[in-house]
Amino acid sequence: MQLSVTHHTRYHYGQAAWLVVQALRMWPAPSESQQVKSWRVEVDGKVLQPTGVDGFGNPVATHAIDRQVSELHLAVHAQVRTLDRSGVHGDDAGGLPPMFFLKPTPLTLPSPGIIALADAAAGEGEGEGEGLGRLHRLANAVRDKVDYVSDTTDACTSAAEAFEAGTGVCQDHAQVLIAAARHLGYPARYVSGYLCPMEADDAAASHAWAELFVDGLGWVGFDPANRVSPDEHYVRVACGRDYRDAAPVRGLHRGGGDETLDVDVRITQSAQTTQ
Repeated sequence: MQLSVTHHTRYHYGQAAWLVVQALRMWPAPSESQQVKSWRVEVDGKVLQPTGVDGFGNPVATHAIDRQVSELHLAVHAQVRTLDRSGVHGDDAGGLPPMFFLKPTPLTLPSPGIIALADAAAGEGEGEGEGLGRLHRLANAVRDKVDYVSDTTDACTSAAEAFEAGTGVCQDHAQVLIAAARHLGYPARYVSGYLCPMEADDAAASHAWAELFVDGLGWVGFDPANRVSPDEHYVRVACGRDYRDAAPVRGLHRGGGDETLDVDVRITQSAQTTQ
């Protein structure tokens, strides 16, 4: 599937800020599930190139504005050919070993409720072994427990908090699944990217899901928010232990008062399909 991605993020400051520093993870690493035809990131209309790769394999760059600024505009323009690999990302070339992703983080500490849900899902389906069936049950159990309700959580919400509230968005579904999978002994990591509309009435969006390491397959994606494994509708960008590691933008500003932002994501599909 040929996809065109346009992503605009506009930051507005109540008063002029005199320093803005941002770390960006807005470029995709190479992947067998997608072929990047072109990918351009702009800061106030100027092209920004990645300056390095972090420990998770994500291309990264940091920029700073040390003058008064009341608005800041980030943009992504991309052309990507995606493939349906049934969620299988496979093995990373180099990088961190899967076992690194077994350790909880503050955002993915498993609460007693998450542990109980994981144990219950793992105990179902006797005779199905420890393969993909168990992990799909786990992802569906997370979605059953955490209803999709926007504006009920934020970037600082932990898996345990979202689980207790019973509401959240794709970020929360991913982190609850990660916490549950790690409890069961599966290395798990957070993935950020984009989701092309699957139906005419659906909106394009930035998106998040989880990848779990399965012996014999490598990293396999699970999107509990939509109860599927990522297919050709998904564009994979960055990964990490949790949201903080894979967030497209993390930063700080001095002065400026309250910071608000407007986000517009548009993804269109061309007539050309995969061969």
